[in-house]
Amino acid sequence: MKNNSRLLKRVAEIYEWLDQQVRNNDDMSGHCDACGKCCDFESFDHHLFVTPPELMYLAANLGDEKLKAMPTSRCPYQLDGKCTVYEYRFAGCRIFCCNGDSDFQSRLSESVLKKLKSTCTEFQIAYHYTDLATALGNRDLWLMRKPHR
Repeated sequence: MKNNSRLLKRVAEIYEWLDQQVRNNDDMSGHCDACGKCCDFESFDHHLFVTPPELMYLAANLGDEKLKAMPTSRCPYQLDGKCTVYEYRFAGCRIFCCNGDSDFQSRLSESVLKKLKSTCTEFQIAYHYTDLATALGNRDLWLMRKPHR
């Protein structure tokens, strides 16, 4: 359990770092109008990929029973133009803004993925970079498993 709380703390630190990068570069990060358009991935021609630590963080904060499958191209946590898991949202959601600079977003994505991959290595978790629908459909990626130490 100690490793799980350390893992959750590490993901929270990564998200704090990421949010700070977005705030410090507001001229390139864009401004979200909370319209919810980008949460309908197919119609927006956008894909959201996530990693196991991000799923574990969401599951730990919401509870396994509140994790949802994704039967359509719309994120199951977006309701009426609002993100119902905003505080625990994935790195891609924190980075992507439909009016942000795509080069800035790409560089920031590469940086945060290195941090998440390093976290997987540290906690001996298999690293996967999986689209959200597939990840939400694979319960093994949701669960807080005891790292193999």
